[in-house]
Amino acid sequence: MQLYNTLSAKEREKLIEEAGKERLTISFYKYAHIANPGIFRNHLFIHWNEQEVLGRIYVAHEGINAQLSVPAENFESFKKHLDSITFLENVRLNIAIEQDNKSFLKLKVKVREKIVADGLNDKTFDVTNKGVHVGAEKFNELIEDPDTVLVDMRNHYESEIGHFKNAVTPDVDTFRDSLDIIERDLAEHKEDKKLVMYCTGGIRCEKASAYYKHKGFKNVYQLEGGIIEYTRQVKSKDLENKFLGKNFVFDHRRGERISEDVISNCHQCGKPCDTHVNCANEACHLLFIQCMECAEAMQDCCSLDCKETHSLPYEEQKALRKGKKASNKIFKKGRSEVLKYKKQHFSSATIYAIFTTSYL
Repeated sequence: MQLYNTLSAKEREKLIEEAGKERLTISFYKYAHIANPGIFRNHLFIHWNEQEVLGRIYVAHEGINAQLSVPAENFESFKKHLDSITFLENVRLNIAIEQDNKSFLKLKVKVREKIVADGLNDKTFDVTNKGVHVGAEKFNELIEDPDTVLVDMRNHYESEIGHFKNAVTPDVDTFRDSLDIIERDLAEHKEDKKLVMYCTGGIRCEKASAYYKHKGFKNVYQLEGGIIEYTRQVKSKDLENKFLGKNFVFDHRRGERISEDVISNCHQCGKPCDTHVNCANEACHLLFIQCMECAEAMQDCCSLDCKETHSLPYEEQKALRKGKKASNKIFKKGRSEVLKYKKQHFSSATIYAIFTTSYL
C-alpha cells in the first residue's frame, strides 16, 4: 500500500502542466483529540492521494493543520470525505485569494507533537477557554478603538510585507518567541485594554488567546479565519480593507496580494519590493526579498559568495555541500548581515513604548 510520494516535484509539476486543470489552494485547521495520529495520517494519505491532493499537513494528538491544493473538479468529493470525519464535518476552509496550480507539488502528511510549534505546556491552562472570535466588520471597529492594542501573531518575515494598520509587529523568528514578549510588555494593561490578535488563517490565535486569558488578560479577541477569511469577507460584504500589502503564505506562491500597497523593500538595493525568494545557492536557500533587477544582477542569489558558488558546475557544488548540514540561514528567514536593507520591526524592548504613545 502506497503511503508516500512516488513522484518528484519536477515530475509532478510536469503532470500538472499537461493536465491543464484548475486547482484550488486551501487551508484549514481543527483542534481535536486524535487517539492515534499515525493511523489517522495514513487514512488521510490514502484518500487524498487518490484525489490528487497535494500539500503539507501536520497531524498530532491535538488536531490537524493543513495547507493543500486539490483539483477543482475533485473539490466536492474532497469535501465529502472531510465531512465523513466527525470532528472535521463543516470545518471552515480558507480558500486562497490568489490561485496557483503549482502552490504545492507533493503530498506530505506528517505526524508531529503539535500542529503548531508553540512551546507551551497545554496541561497548565485550559486551551478551550479561547478569546472572542470576530469577523471582518467587528474587527474593523475594534482596531479603530483607542482602547485596543492590535498584535500581529506572525513572524517578522511575514509582517514585513503586509500587516494591518496600527498593528504591533514583534521582530520574532517564531510564534513561540512572541508569546512571552507580548505578555511581558503589555502586563500593565491586562484589565483595561482590549487585546486583539490576528494571524494568517487563525490557528496561532486559537492557542494564543487561551494562553493570554490564562495569563490574566480580561478582554481577548481574535480575527476569525485570519487574514485569509478577513479578505474574503471584505470583498463579499464590500467593507473597508485595513490590511496593507501582501499576506505571506507557506506554499510556492509565498504571498498573495491583499492591497496594492508595497510596504517593504528589496533587501539588496532598498527599492520598494515585496517579493520573497529563496537564494538559488542550494547550500544557502535563505529567504529574502529581492527585486527583478537584483535577481538578474545576482543570479537569484543573496550574496556575491552565493552567486560565485551557484555559478560552479553542479558536481562541484554538490561536493562542497557533502557532509554539511543545511545552513541555519534557511530557518532564520532573512537574518543575514549580507542583506543591507532588511527592515527592522518592533523589538521586545519597544513594544510597550509604541503601544503607550500610539494608543493612550
